[in-house]
Amino acid sequence: MPDILHETRGRIAWTTLNRPDQRNAMTFAMYEGLVEQAEVVTKDPAIRAWVITGAGGKAFAAGTDISQFKAFKSGQDGLEYEKRIDRVLSAVEDCPKPVIAAIAGACTGGGLGIAAVCDLRIASANAKFGVPVARTLGNCLSTSNVSRFATLIGPAKLKELIFTARLMEAPEALAAGLISEILPSHEAVVERAMALAETVAGMAPRTLTATKFALKRLRLAAGTIQGDDLVELCFGSQDFREGMDAFLNKRAPNWTGN
Repeated sequence: MPDILHETRGRIAWTTLNRPDQRNAMTFAMYEGLVEQAEVVTKDPAIRAWVITGAGGKAFAAGTDISQFKAFKSGQDGLEYEKRIDRVLSAVEDCPKPVIAAIAGACTGGGLGIAAVCDLRIASANAKFGVPVARTLGNCLSTSNVSRFATLIGPAKLKELIFTARLMEAPEALAAGLISEILPSHEAVVERAMALAETVAGMAPRTLTATKFALKRLRLAAGTIQGDDLVELCFGSQDFREGMDAFLNKRAPNWTGN
C-alpha cells in the first residue's frame, strides 16, 4: 500500500497518512504527496472540503521519519529541510477549501505542523500533541512554525511544551483551543470528520476562503522575521548529530551544547 492515500468521497477529498507501523512518520515523499493533493483540491470545483487523517488509530503523524536526516551534514541541510517543510505546510494552509485534521494518537513534530495549518482539528481521547525536539534530536522549529503554533496555543504554552518536551493530552489541547472536539475513538473521529466536512462543504465557499486567508494575513502582519541563523545553530550542531544517533540506536542522548 502507498504511504499516503488519496480518495474522493462525494464532494470531500480524503487523505490518509498510511504508515501505521511507523506511527505515520512522514517521509519526504509523503510531504510531497500533500503538496500534490493540495493542488488537486484547489483546482477541482467539485471538491468542497478536505480531510487529512492518519491510519491505524495510534498516530496522526509522529513527525518526520528520522531516517530522512541521515544525510544531513551541516546547518545548510537544516535550512533546506525547513524550506521544504514550510513549502509543504504553506500548500495546505493556502488551499482555499476548508481543511480538517482528524487526529487519533500521536500528533507531534511535523505531524503537529500539518495539523496546525488545517482549519479545523478534532481528536480522539488518546490524542497527544507536542514538539519534543529538546528531548529527541536537539533541532528547533523554524520561525514560521513558531508563529503558527504560538498563534494557536499562545507563546507561553508553546515555550512550556518545548522546554519540557512533554506531550499535551486531548483535554488540555481542547482547553488551549488547539482542537475543537474530543471523540471517544479513532472510528468516531473518522465518522465525525466526514460529518463536519459535509457541514462546511455546504457553506458559502467564498466566505470560508476569505475568513481563512484573513486570519493568515493577520498572523503575517508583523512581517517576515529572519530565523535562518537559529535553524543553522541547531541543525549544524554536534548535539543534533548526537540526538539523531541516540534516537536511531534507542539510547539517551548526551547533550553538550556544542
